[in-house]
Amino acid sequence: MAIGEYVSVHAQLDVELAELERAGVAAGAGGGGGGRAAGLPSPGQAAAASALAFASGAAVPLLAAWFVTGYRARVAVVVATATATLAVFGSLGAVLGRAPGGRAGLRAVVGGLVAMGITYGLMKLFRIRHGV
Repeated sequence: MAIGEYVSVHAQLDVELAELERAGVAAGAGGGGGGRAAGLPSPGQAAAASALAFASGAAVPLLAAWFVTGYRARVAVVVATATATLAVFGSLGAVLGRAPGGRAGLRAVVGGLVAMGITYGLMKLFRIRHGV
């Protein structure tokens, strides 16, 4: 997740720096400083934030599942707590960025549920049973 964020933000930074250079503005923004002098995003900071958010967000459903013994109940608890965590983190990220949190929270929930569904389906599809 963090590497993907780094690559994505760095690509965005490259485009923004190229646009600034074409406009003759990037003389002081320079590639070596990561573009922060011109108020551009930092790929390293984005990667670190992504890694921290991913680890923190993943810890909540894992901790909740730890206390549940039955398989079906555990799946339900993970889905419920992951959904709530995605909503909170998605909304919080938007609010911290001074954007409306509702749509961002919903987008995080929908994206997360789609990813969970695909992952769950693939795991069921390729599940290998030994001794059965």
